[in-house]
Amino acid sequence: MSASDREFRSVLVPAGNKLQQKPLSKPVKKTDKSKDLTFTASPAKKSSSPLSPSILRRNGVSMNASYSSEASSSCESSPLSMASASSGKRRSGSNSSSTLRRNMTEERDDCFSDGRRRCAWITPKSDQCYIAFHDEEWGVPVHDDKKLFELLSLSGALAELSWKDILSKRHLFRQVFLDFDPIAISELTNKKRTSPEIATTSLLSEQKLRSILENANQVGKIIVEFGSFDKYIWNFVNQKPTQSQFRYPRQVPVKTSKAELISKDLVRRGFRSVSPTVIYSFMQTAGLTNDHLTSCFRHQECISKDETS
Repeated sequence: MSASDREFRSVLVPAGNKLQQKPLSKPVKKTDKSKDLTFTASPAKKSSSPLSPSILRRNGVSMNASYSSEASSSCESSPLSMASASSGKRRSGSNSSSTLRRNMTEERDDCFSDGRRRCAWITPKSDQCYIAFHDEEWGVPVHDDKKLFELLSLSGALAELSWKDILSKRHLFRQVFLDFDPIAISELTNKKRTSPEIATTSLLSEQKLRSILENANQVGKIIVEFGSFDKYIWNFVNQKPTQSQFRYPRQVPVKTSKAELISKDLVRRGFRSVSPTVIYSFMQTAGLTNDHLTSCFRHQECISKDETS
């Protein structure tokens, strides 16, 4: 029985039952116009005179009003008022109940073949490459310059493609962009940069392709200044990943003040397609922040990897 059914019956059933519980034995006596008319039922005596339709109609209205009045004045003895009170409690707790239902939905225990729980954006129906990306890469601290530049570039591509599409074309990205070696890309001549292999590729728009090429130049400059891109980017988090404690997907942000700070510095250095949302996606993927849900088996594993690195 649903909550709406319970509330409906708690209001309507008691009054209806009161009319049907016992046969009427006495006619209603009219006492005073200012007073309500009520039924007086007695099982030992039978009524000798029939009730007129007008009296029944008036009496029905009077009985309901009288019962309602009794309910409001005697909440301990009246089943109607008790039901209404409990209904009120249910209404007052409706917000918490809906929140609980939502949380239970978000904490759903998807049935993976290996019996392990994962973040909500991964389901048993997800592509295997997507599941492997979550299980093996996402949230793992990265300190290799080539890999960092690759993840930064792929995060920028999210403006045009989904992670599923990016991962399915990852081998093409690596082929076109020389395994994301920023030094090798920055040494390309202008003629090679405009070669048909790069210019006519359908991976990304021309604007996005050029932003990757330009960003490779800027990464090369950072390597000269800081010794490595790894040292530069991890300085923003004091060389230690942020360990989030998110229970539900809705708690995970799309950007943070730290991402805005990194984005601002990269733009100042000449990087393109590095908005705060792109940077935060990069931080999640490269393990600068561990945003696996606490219920996900990878959450603790990424913490352990950080402690042993």
